Amino acid sequence: MKRVGILALQGDFEAHGKALARAGAGAVFVRTAGDLEGLDGLIIPGGESTTMLKLLREEKLMDPLAEFGRRRPVFGTCAGAILLAREVSNPVQDSLALMDIAVERNAYGRQLESHVSKVQPDEEFARRAGAGEMEAVFIRAPIIRRVGESVRVLARSNGDPVLVEQGPYLVATFHPELTVDSRVHRLFLSKLSDGNGARR
Repeated sequence: MKRVGILALQGDFEAHGKALARAGAGAVFVRTAGDLEGLDGLIIPGGESTTMLKLLREEKLMDPLAEFGRRRPVFGTCAGAILLAREVSNPVQDSLALMDIAVERNAYGRQLESHVSKVQPDEEFARRAGAGEMEAVFIRAPIIRRVGESVRVLARSNGDPVLVEQGPYLVATFHPELTVDSRVHRLFLSKLSDGNGARR
């Protein structure tokens, strides 16, 4: 069984643990650099990205996470998407800069801090994870404003990319762990076993 770490300093890490169990993987909660040893991949959950950054610095985890991400697949949801992005705005802040995307924080505004939408993933997602409409839970979600040439958009909502991948990296601006649909987590798990080594 693959062992997937879930950054557990802040945010909805327990829900990701349950989602991984449904998808057939074991979860390891990551709170120190030592917890990264022996993991096949890592999930950075939703939460509050500025708080996560503060805690990552306090625990001296920024460099170990970046190094891990250069060697193993990483999946970020909501705040995790912000931390994986190469560019962050509203306001500008530090990140791990592993994915060639630009993300705007809290871009939907207060009136849409939380909403649920139906999204239709593309044919590539359907081929690899299963076809059909997907329920997407957005909570103070960021918007992906730019994707690099090597980034593939797997799903959109109202024209905005909400699920994207680049090599071993996967990002969702919504919360797939808050539904019973495990396809997004299964897609990430496929990156742990398909020889898709980290690359920039």
